[in-house]
Amino acid sequence: MHKSDLSYQLERFGLVIVWLAFIALFGALRPDTFLTWSNFSTIFGSEAVLVIVTLGLMIPLTAGDFDLSIAQIVTLVSMTVAILDARMDLPLALVLPLGLALGALIGLINGAITLYFRVHSLIVTLGVGTFLHGITLWIGNSQTISGVSPILMEWVIIQRVLGVPIAFYYAIGLAILIWYMLSYTAFGQQLLFTGRGREVGRLTGVAVDRVRLVAFVLSGVLGAFAGILYTGTTGSANPSSGTFLLLPAFAAAFLGSTCIRPGRFNPWGSVIAVYFLVTGINGLSVLGFRTFVQDLFYGGALVLAVMISQLVSGRKDRGL
Repeated sequence: MHKSDLSYQLERFGLVIVWLAFIALFGALRPDTFLTWSNFSTIFGSEAVLVIVTLGLMIPLTAGDFDLSIAQIVTLVSMTVAILDARMDLPLALVLPLGLALGALIGLINGAITLYFRVHSLIVTLGVGTFLHGITLWIGNSQTISGVSPILMEWVIIQRVLGVPIAFYYAIGLAILIWYMLSYTAFGQQLLFTGRGREVGRLTGVAVDRVRLVAFVLSGVLGAFAGILYTGTTGSANPSSGTFLLLPAFAAAFLGSTCIRPGRFNPWGSVIAVYFLVTGINGLSVLGFRTFVQDLFYGGALVLAVMISQLVSGRKDRGL
């Protein structure tokens, strides 16, 4: 293998190698608690919501946009589902499509404001997200809503395959769909062209504004799906349930762009990055570190990931 080919493969799978090294390190230090299938099944199942939020973020990021509202979409949809199901006793067959439709509507609003008024998506989605948080506090009366249907919990956290909650397989299924979309569909190619250069995309016939709008809608739908899974995971909803997901999701999305397809946001890199970060947090907690390590780890990972992704993108632009 040529030296440059070897270095490229190491770059592609470097994060996987470091992840495996983390597992080996924590396993050597705490084999009785870390290297157990129950621990890994918990890691895989409990972070399915974070994986889906990261995949949702990744779609507008691929088009060059940000969606800072996705964490509040998770929270609002989670609260809405809990209220409609537990308080109003509506059937899940009606509640779940309404939750997904709410996410799509918010994504449409994000896209419409960004595109029509030509405001940066960072500002628009930050404002929309803050507005959504206010709505969540209002409709939930700033309280936790419990009593969600056991059927939802059954098909999110209770049902297991190989000991891993079925929510994990939903997340992997979505990663497969997004990978297929980006790799083998016309929309996926248009999304990539839009992210690389909007003016160039327009000159090549890409309907850039339509592509960006659809990306926001898809992000909203995935955020809503994550909100539904969150409600099914905990059996309840609280006004701050999804807020903590935004930083780790961005860290995973940018870190994921440094592996598998370096320099490009990609679903498999995002999935690997999520579980790399969660493995680090889990391992440190097993070793007895306090909870503040989580913020240090996620914050440091985001800064480092952005730096590395910029270096990779710059090198690709120079043809190195």
